[in-house]
Amino acid sequence: MARPLATPAALRPDCSRCFALCCTAFGFTRSADFAIDKPPASPCPNLAGDFSCTIHDRLRPRGFAGCTAFDCFGAGQAVSQGLFHGSSWRDNPGSAPDMFAAFRVLRQLHEMLWHLAQAEAAAYSPDAADEVRHLQAKVREVADGNLGQVLTADVGSLHLQVGEALRWVSEEVRAGYFADGPQRDDLAAGADLAGADLRGSVLCGADLRGACLIAADLRGADLAAVDLLGSDLRDARLDDADLSHSLFLTQAQIAAARGSGSTRLPGGLEPPTHWIA
Repeated sequence: MARPLATPAALRPDCSRCFALCCTAFGFTRSADFAIDKPPASPCPNLAGDFSCTIHDRLRPRGFAGCTAFDCFGAGQAVSQGLFHGSSWRDNPGSAPDMFAAFRVLRQLHEMLWHLAQAEAAAYSPDAADEVRHLQAKVREVADGNLGQVLTADVGSLHLQVGEALRWVSEEVRAGYFADGPQRDDLAAGADLAGADLRGSVLCGADLRGACLIAADLRGADLAAVDLLGSDLRDARLDDADLSHSLFLTQAQIAAARGSGSTRLPGGLEPPTHWIA
């Protein structure tokens, strides 16, 4: 049985200590998630002088649902206060390229650490747990390094190593579950399940890593030990669904979905404010 997840506070965003890096470093295209086009390395027009958002309390009705589903895993304050010592890109415009580049790298490293924390809590075998802890130390060493170390990090190699460790833990955990009733052939990693009717399904132990679950109906579904690493849950219906023992779920995925007070989430994740009570 997986242990409760105890994610370090350093992997949770603290916007009050960040220089609005998510509103500047990344670009976005006008779509269902964003109301406008914005090039990367440029401030959003909704950004205030104190780095707050002028439409924060109405982002979704104003067409910025994508903003409400973003999670930097604490990279914003780590870059702003740690690597750049509280000096913003407005204070020192010349620092902007390195600051934004460091944010893009550190966000990936922090996301790896988030998933590795889940893997450590879920791992069954000592060998898998040891590998997870080894990678935690390896990624943390880079994430805690100086600016030069962060900017030159081999993120691709770390991604591959972490991905393999997460797959190892996933296979161990999922092997201990079974699904009642007939299995669907399309329940597989990377599957296109957009709009699928999965209401009330017992999906225990399914590998839905990287699956497209956009607008899928998962109301009342049991997702115990379902690998959701990188799954697209935008507008998925999660009312009454049990995700409390799902694997590798993030706050960003939850925020992109539709749920309610009856949706059961893993420890460490909170229901978004736009979910119905």
